Formats: sequence, structure tokens, C-alpha cells
Amino acid sequence: MSNQTSDNNKRIAKNTLLLYLRMFFTMAVSLYTSRAVLNTLGVVDYGVYNVVGGIVVVFSFVNGAMATATQRYITFALGKQDGNWLKTVFSTSLQIHLMLSVAVVLLTETIGLWFLYNKMQIPVDRISAAFWVLQCSIGTSVIMILSVPYNATIIAHERMSAFAYISVLEVILKLAVVFLLLISPFDKLIFYAILFMLVQLGIRICYSTYCQRHFKETIYRRVWNKSLFKEMLGFAGWNVFGNMAGMLSAQGVNLILNVFFGPAINAARGLAVQVQTAIEQFAANFQMAANPQITKTYAQGDLESMHKLIIRTSRITFFLLFMFTLPLFFYAEGILKLWLKIVPQYTAIFLQLSLLVSIVDGVAYPLMTGAQATGKIRKFLTVIAVIALMIAPVSYVVLKLGAKPYMVYVVHLVICSSIFVVRLYLIKPLINLNRSQYYKELFSSIFPVAFISTPIAYFISVFMKDTHIVSLFFGMGLCILVVLLTTYLCGLEKRERMFVNNKLSSVLCKVKHLKKGCCSLGMM
Repeated sequence: MSNQTSDNNKRIAKNTLLLYLRMFFTMAVSLYTSRAVLNTLGVVDYGVYNVVGGIVVVFSFVNGAMATATQRYITFALGKQDGNWLKTVFSTSLQIHLMLSVAVVLLTETIGLWFLYNKMQIPVDRISAAFWVLQCSIGTSVIMILSVPYNATIIAHERMSAFAYISVLEVILKLAVVFLLLISPFDKLIFYAILFMLVQLGIRICYSTYCQRHFKETIYRRVWNKSLFKEMLGFAGWNVFGNMAGMLSAQGVNLILNVFFGPAINAARGLAVQVQTAIEQFAANFQMAANPQITKTYAQGDLESMHKLIIRTSRITFFLLFMFTLPLFFYAEGILKLWLKIVPQYTAIFLQLSLLVSIVDGVAYPLMTGAQATGKIRKFLTVIAVIALMIAPVSYVVLKLGAKPYMVYVVHLVICSSIFVVRLYLIKPLINLNRSQYYKELFSSIFPVAFISTPIAYFISVFMKDTHIVSLFFGMGLCILVVLLTTYLCGLEKRERMFVNNKLSSVLCKVKHLKKGCCSLGMM
């Protein structure tokens, strides 16, 4: 292993650890605040907030495409070590995002309002509150859109410590929101929407300030590079297909569920999505740390290292997701009852199926990162988008035929599994990735872990029911331990096991050293 590869692996490990610290802060607060907000707002108002806020997401899905384009071009410029080009890329991306935010406001204030008043099933006495939720969601969306170039710069520079430190402030502000919501004499739904928007504004100001103090390229300059402008828009334009598919599979299905079953089912889906998102962060944080290296190795022409990074990222993504998905799958009802005082119908099965979708999408995502690095994404994204766009219409047909609400997740799982296979075939001509090598190195490690861990975890859940909190946590802990052991023995490569052993030895040495220090102080 070369020194550069070793340094890159250490940087990925360090950044992953920092992002995990950030995640634990935000996840812990998110789980608490979700319960508090649900109990304070009630099932109907909570469902209204989720589905109305989804209208803005529908119209801002283009922003996700621009975020991908911005991060790719900034990271690529860093890989080429071209400072002047980096400044031009940042300023151009900021111009594009400003225009995008104006477009989102215009669309949501026209088509979005029409949809709210004419198509959505909102209780008559909550229509006024839904209007103000929409306005606050628009404000939040604009804030998020304008912050994309700054966040992309932090990720490209691999300064994940900024995310970890600013998250402490985010935790404090979200806890303050819950406290103010509980004592507020105002309409709680409207007040919550306003407070959430203000929190996002404060956090985004922090990120922007950090960037301007640490990265010279984030100081806006009046530049106009027509060719770069068109190139970035073109790159983002093809990404729109992928983001549109994601939007329809999430918010599109959310709206379809509202039309068929009303806001109560949106509350169940919203809660399942929150837990799903929290679990996905275990893989997303690792991928956020690894993705810049995938793009930079391509920019430097080192395809062999790029292939190894993609396969390793897919493998570790599976292990991270499976470690928490397996116990949650078997103990979903117990966890939800412990977390919430009110558990809407279908929440548990929504959660179980959505976690399976997360595993498939998460393992496949590094292939998308590899394709994005090349910039040649037209065919790749078009084919995938056409398949993914079938999720919403097929779900609609299935529900129209009288299926239960959870069948939309079954549809999603089948289609996203098909997309995984298609991605692997489409990426071959882009980066010359050997499919046989990918299948061999990926599935030879994840299949043994899944086949050994799953039946053991099932029997644990059978003998240790979730009727008591001690049994619940002990059973889940045993399931996690089973996955960790099988991953260590059957999933990791020899070098990876050596890396884990060295890290554990280092931690044990520090603990022993600390104990000796404490004993010495005690004897004085």
C-alpha cells in the first residue's frame, strides 16, 4: 500500500469519525424532537407539516442536481490543483443557485398554492395554517439552495470538522425550538414552521462564515464564464432526471398516499422516514468522507485506486447499514412504542421496508459517484431515471387496485434492486470497472455476513421479545454484536482486520495508560 493511499485511508477514517460525532448529536436530538413535536402537534398537524413541506421539495428537486454538479466541479478543480479555476467554479455556482432559488419561489407561489387549495386533503380548519407552513418551507428551501456552494466546498476540502462543531449549535437550537413550542400561546403548527426556518438560517450563516474565513475561493467575485456556466447547467440538467426520480419516489409517493388515505398515513410515513434517514446517516457520513477521494483519483487519472475505493465504499456501506437495519427490522414495533406515545398505523412495516430500500440504494450509490466524477453522465442518468420514474405511477396503479399502503414500498424495493444491476452495466464504459471483480469482491463478503447474521438475529428476537425495555435493548445489542462479529470474521479483508486490530490495540493502550495515571494520582 503506497504512502498516498495510506494517507487517504487515514483521512477518510478521521473524517468519518468526525461525521459520526456530528451524526450522534443530530440523531439523538432528532429522535427526541420528533416525538415531542408529534405529541405537541398531534397526528393530523404533523402529517400536514410533512405533506405541505413536500410541495416545496417537489419544486426544488433541481437543486439536488445542482448540488451534485457543484461538488463535482469544485472537487475536480481541487484534484487538478488549479486555484484560479476553483474561484471561478465557486462564483459561477453561486450565480446559478441564486437564479434557481428565484425559480423555486415563483413555482411554489403559483403551482404550489394551486395544488394546496385544490388537490390536497387538508382539514378545513387547518388550511390557513397549511398556507403559512408552505411560506416558511419556501423560505427554508431558499436558504438551503444558497448554502449548497459553501457546503460543497467544505466537503471537497474534506474539512468535516466544520460539520461536527457547528452541529453542537444546531442541537442547542433544535432543543430550544421544542421548548418554545411547548410553551407557545400561538398556533403551534405555524410557530413550529417559523422556528424551523430560523434555525436553518442560523446554521447556514455559520457554514458560510466558516467558508469565507478558511477558503479564499468562497469570497464571491464578479466573473462570467459562459462556457463553464453552460457546462455546469448541462451536467446538472442530466442529474435532474435522477433527482426527479428520487423526488417522485419520495414526495410523489407521499402525495399519492395523501390522496388515497389522508394526512394520518403521511404522519406514519413521515415517522418511518425520520428513522430511515437516521440509519442512513451511518453510511452517508462514511460516503461523504470517501466521495471526494473517488473524484480526485479520477481527476488524477488513477483508475485502479478509484475502482478499489468504489468497491470498498460499497462493502463498508452495506456493513454499516446492515448493523443497524437488522435489529431494527426485528424490533421495529418495540422501538416505535418506546420512542412514541402515539404510533400511527402502518409505521412499523413502512420502516421495515424502507430500511431494505436504503440498503440497496446505499450499496449502489458509490457507482453513481464514480459516474459523476467522469462528467459523462447523460446515458447513465437517463436510463436510470426512466426506470426510477416508474415508482410513482406503478404505486398509484397498485393502490388503485386496492392494495394496502405498504405496497408502495414493495414497488420501490423491486425497482431500486433492478436499478442497481443496470448501474453496474452502465458504468463499465465510463471508468472501465470490471463487473466480475465488483461482484466477486462485493458479494463474496456481504453474502456470508447476511446469511449468517439474519437467522441468528431472528432467533434472538423470538426468544427475547420487545415487551420489556431491558429485553428490547439487550436483544438489539446482541443482534448488533452478531453483525459486528460476522463482519469482522467473514466480511473484512485481511488488511482491514489488521487495521481494526491496530486501532483496538491503540485504544486499549491509551486506556491502560490512563488507568496507570489515575492509580499514580490516587497513591499520591
